[in-house]
Amino acid sequence: MNAHNHLRHTIQSLAGSQIREVVNAAIDQPDILKFWFGESDEVTHPAVRIAATQSLNDGETFYTANLGLTELREAVASYMTRLHGSDANPIAVGRIAITSGGVNGLMLATQAIVNAGDEVVCVTPIWPNLPQQAIIMGGVVKAVPLYADAGEWKLNIHKLCEAITSSTKLLLVNAPNNPTGWTLTRAEQQTILDHCRKTGTWIIADEVYERLYYEPLGSNNPHGCAPSFLDIAESEDKLIVTHSFSKTFLMTGWRLGWLVVPPSCLDAMGKLIEFNTSCAPVFAQRAALEALRREAEITPQLVAHFKLCHDTLVPLLQALPRVQVRAAKGGMYAFFRIEGFDDSLLLAKRLVSQAGIGLAPGSAFDLAPDTTAGGWMRWCFASSDVTRLALGVERLVFWLKSQQKA
Repeated sequence: MNAHNHLRHTIQSLAGSQIREVVNAAIDQPDILKFWFGESDEVTHPAVRIAATQSLNDGETFYTANLGLTELREAVASYMTRLHGSDANPIAVGRIAITSGGVNGLMLATQAIVNAGDEVVCVTPIWPNLPQQAIIMGGVVKAVPLYADAGEWKLNIHKLCEAITSSTKLLLVNAPNNPTGWTLTRAEQQTILDHCRKTGTWIIADEVYERLYYEPLGSNNPHGCAPSFLDIAESEDKLIVTHSFSKTFLMTGWRLGWLVVPPSCLDAMGKLIEFNTSCAPVFAQRAALEALRREAEITPQLVAHFKLCHDTLVPLLQALPRVQVRAAKGGMYAFFRIEGFDDSLLLAKRLVSQAGIGLAPGSAFDLAPDTTAGGWMRWCFASSDVTRLALGVERLVFWLKSQQKA
């Protein structure tokens, strides 16, 4: 018998990435405008790369602490305190675990919480890795979908609270959201936290896009980041917040992130890291430490450029007669609907092969059945050259016109 047949049924039945399916369909096709992956085309800051090189030249090629370098954990704690704490109520270093990427942090958190058969509630659309990780652990995932109102995504907070009961072990929520750009309000976060305290439900909050937030600085955005559960939670609440150096610091390929956990859970998280990856590479941690030192130089400039990208792309899409899209409050994506198409995966494959535009199909993000019609697509607008975005829209317009003639 084939060895594959002896794998766990849950693993055998995992769905493959639809984004990768689109990419593979066009792997040999030249001149593709690639907007399918969630990363910028800009390279990591030179000083950050130099710090990694120096670490390697210094011979830092050995194991290190499970939870990460002390100085990096201290720097992360200081950074998080500036955003979400205060001198009187800091985010303590005793809550910080360095992970081998944001997705590794999410998996560690899921492993720490979910037993086989546990109920997991998930707000969708969502990056598929989050619910699939719970499924890998044997969790039973129940989706509570956002709803689209003229292209803008909103949460029915009452439906979410109804779905979370004393039987719910975990709530998964990603805000600012991939793919929609939807962002939780402070009032919604408080309602969710209060409700989960009553039901005894854990929250894993994926907040990796919190700095990619486009509300003007002011009372609603005092620190240049989206609202966080950390702003309102107690340190021992059943809350794990996941972060990554990937988006805010242009470090996707470095595979480095961190968790903010209750202090009483840190030792257990260190054990889980030992049994998964042992530790993150030292040279990557040295690079991350330099990124945090230069945060004021790197991040505001990055966010300003991404806002320019957003403000370039979204109006161009809004001007198209068959396209429905609203401005995003956060993230790095335009999530838009093309009317007249029911299969977004097929649409994405047609766009890449016939129009030369690489987009992610909306069906890759656990859309609710009543929102699949109309061809939802995700366009990553994090481009170093905004003219590429305009060229992509030109190609889309040309292709849509060709479909009307066909």
